[in-house]
Amino acid sequence: MSTTLTIQPRPIDPSVDHEIQAIVSGAGSGSTCNTDLAAGPWDFDTRPGYGPGASMGDVIPTGSPRQGMLPQAYRDASDEELDARIRRAKETLGDRVVVLGHFYQREEVVRHADYVGDSFQLANAALEHPDAEAIVFCGVHFMAETADLLSQPEQAVILPNLAAGCSMADMADIDQVEECWEQLEELYGDMDAPDADGLVPVVPVTYMNSSAAIKGFVGRHGGIVCTSSNARTVLEWAFARGRRVLFFPDQHLGRNTAKAMGVPLAQMPMWNPTKPLGGSDEQTLADARVILWHGFCSVHRRFTVDQIDKARAEHPGVRVIVHPECPMAVVDAADEAGSTDYIRKAIAAATEPTTFAIGTEINLVQRLAAQYPQHEIFCLDPVVCPCSTMYRIHPGYLAWVLEGLVAGDTLNRITVPASDADPARVALERMLAAKPSGSAA
Repeated sequence: MSTTLTIQPRPIDPSVDHEIQAIVSGAGSGSTCNTDLAAGPWDFDTRPGYGPGASMGDVIPTGSPRQGMLPQAYRDASDEELDARIRRAKETLGDRVVVLGHFYQREEVVRHADYVGDSFQLANAALEHPDAEAIVFCGVHFMAETADLLSQPEQAVILPNLAAGCSMADMADIDQVEECWEQLEELYGDMDAPDADGLVPVVPVTYMNSSAAIKGFVGRHGGIVCTSSNARTVLEWAFARGRRVLFFPDQHLGRNTAKAMGVPLAQMPMWNPTKPLGGSDEQTLADARVILWHGFCSVHRRFTVDQIDKARAEHPGVRVIVHPECPMAVVDAADEAGSTDYIRKAIAAATEPTTFAIGTEINLVQRLAAQYPQHEIFCLDPVVCPCSTMYRIHPGYLAWVLEGLVAGDTLNRITVPASDADPARVALERMLAAKPSGSAA
């Protein structure tokens, strides 16, 4: 009598940190963009810069927030001890605290999150807990600011490591944006005056990945916020009100979205804030439909068409999905492009074993590979290179801020000034009210 032997897939470790430690120690066969990633983030807290990882070559603005030294007890604690301390603090605090974890956070942090999602999903999750005293946001600075904008005034929003910024958000600072607006006003005239078609000269649109000051600017000037999942809807909203769109800070999301809507590349000039008229000329700007800010995501800029070609050659039938923050050539070469939530849902919906090559941050990709072992899921970039600033959130910082709350101390609170908060909320409310064309009111 014969028996059928069923071989279960080998479990995949979702921890990028474990893989980096193995690579650096010589126990792993892969490669990483910087061996400093194996060190504790506190080794870099006192230095200027974004830290090792995808943004390590980006120039950080002067005066960017820095994290004070994490107390020694948290730096010396083992992974197991930190895990136990976090669980114990959360149990003690109960409903007084909500922990939010972004898709790109390391596994050792995400496992403690009450909610996991993209930046706007998490900000909305905070809204569901108006009675919580504190919202601990395991993400980056602009995300914590957005949570502060949408939460109750008495709620404290906490960022475990103040050095967790965002290089793309920093590429459009408020002084540069206001200077750009002034130059465009000199060219186009009164920015609030509609033409014969009822359209104003320019509507500013900012990606969620921007500072509260930028969101406030947009709110004051009739503009709107977008996410990677609703960028087309937001651009439709803006084109219904303006002759042109000024889109910042991510050029790639703006270009990819507008191109898919039929806007010619010739009508999408780049605005370089270091040059007069952004490096363009008056006629080009007069003909423009979308003016793209010279910003980008250093994680998604790592993905290339060559990587896609290699994936197709080595894995016939591979399904390539990339994030729309990737360069246009990469998005065009992929099978699909979508937000982090789109990528997650696409993999979850696949009913047959499938090979996926994914172009987004490695922590999410590796977690999906572990969560769906029936599929083969790998990152297009073979070099392990996480988001520098997301990686600054370590379990040691999470344990520190949670135990601070237990002791009655609110550490690393993020507060948006009212001068920015009020108009920023207006821009966010416009986004929430925007509906896709053809949808019911």
